[in-house]
Amino acid sequence: MKILLASPRGFCAGVEMAIESLELALEAFSPPIYVYHEIVHNKFIVEQFEKSGAIFVADLESVPPGSTLLFSAHGVSPKIRSQAKDRKLQAIDATCPLVTKVHLEAIKYAKEGRTIILIGHDGHDEVIGTMGEAPGKIVLIETPEDVDRLEVRDPNHIAYLTQTTLSVDDANRVICRLQSRFPKIVAPPKDDICYATQNRQQAVRQLAAEADFVLVVGSQNSSNSQRLADIGQECGKPSRLIDGVEDLDETWFEESQTVMVTAGASAPESLVQEVCSYLIKRFGARIELCEIRKEQVTFLLPRELRSVAT
Repeated sequence: MKILLASPRGFCAGVEMAIESLELALEAFSPPIYVYHEIVHNKFIVEQFEKSGAIFVADLESVPPGSTLLFSAHGVSPKIRSQAKDRKLQAIDATCPLVTKVHLEAIKYAKEGRTIILIGHDGHDEVIGTMGEAPGKIVLIETPEDVDRLEVRDPNHIAYLTQTTLSVDDANRVICRLQSRFPKIVAPPKDDICYATQNRQQAVRQLAAEADFVLVVGSQNSSNSQRLADIGQECGKPSRLIDGVEDLDETWFEESQTVMVTAGASAPESLVQEVCSYLIKRFGARIELCEIRKEQVTFLLPRELRSVAT
């Protein structure tokens, strides 16, 4: 068996920043450190931080006044920031800068009086935060069929934004339908789908053609990880999204000579290496590193932690 090990894979700059932020907060301040929603959408990472004194919460009512609170990489709405201030919480903002970019675009378009069409997944933490920037002015859609059902106040005064972790192909299909139906729709100055999401998706499209099976390491609630497995299927190859080595089934590989392995942007490299070790031990696999693109992006730590890190 041959393993086509995709590069880049795993952590993106936003995830690395968020994880380092929580690690520093746990070191610098007395646990518990409260985190609004999961720091990143990965079961393993969340469980490890819980053991270190992090408490993940779905609302701020359960956070004692005066506590330290970290906002996850997915971003939060102004309402949540206001609630944190009212409860005198010591807030640390670990929002990914690429998510912040989408928030700022939403604010800008809302001030211009435009109806904002947000392409994304209902209920996703990032979508909830973005929609909170302009309540009543953002309409959420997911598919080209949703575009056909859209009713807007002024078709000549609208704009669109996208969730950062969407499938590029799926988003483009929706965007094309929007532009066809609303020729004057305004697009964001730069693509909202993040560089890491695009790079990992491109790696699957390119390497799946050479593979018999596609393995994606990442949690089931990770949007970008789900998209990688979806793309493998679209390429005509059996594909599985797994949390880790414990999810592997030997029967998947009975007729597989070449297995592509990658990981979503919130999946740690240690889990990838465990999967590769399993395939090496069980099937005598050899690894071929397939570098599609180099990534050298880094993001600054939140302002509240920069002095702690020096």
